[in-house]
Amino acid sequence: MDDQLIQISQRLGEHLLQRNWHIATAESCTGGGVAAAITAIAGSSAWFEYGIVSYANAAKEKLLGVAAETLEREGAVSEAVVIEMARGAITISGADISVAISGVAGPSGGSPEKPVGTVWFAWARATGEIKTVLKQFDGDRESVQKQAVVFALESTCGFLMH
Repeated sequence: MDDQLIQISQRLGEHLLQRNWHIATAESCTGGGVAAAITAIAGSSAWFEYGIVSYANAAKEKLLGVAAETLEREGAVSEAVVIEMARGAITISGADISVAISGVAGPSGGSPEKPVGTVWFAWARATGEIKTVLKQFDGDRESVQKQAVVFALESTCGFLMH
């Protein structure tokens, strides 16, 4: 695990511990990278509930409660889907906060509307608050995934602070 991810994950853990909160992750294009960065921190079980890698649409439906209609209407890489993923992670985990990620890491799978590097993020609180962000990352698959993991961790810290 690289030092940048460890530092961000440690900072996230400190913020969660201060609040006595737990986090859950729902990841698609990052393949569990956020959960891996978090669990690289000794003691993270005190603030990390669990992570779900819901790469296939069927997993998004079955594990996170994403509606088939939403997937059909909006596509897996959409604001509506990451909102449902984030809410689903809160619902099934009982965590205080969640982060959800769905995107096109490449090298294939992109379209003119959603080119490679397109990634949607959503954060949810158990109180119902939701925040979403759309990012466009450059580079190959590994680069897009790493940028998405770093952005998710850093932005989760920001979401906690407000």
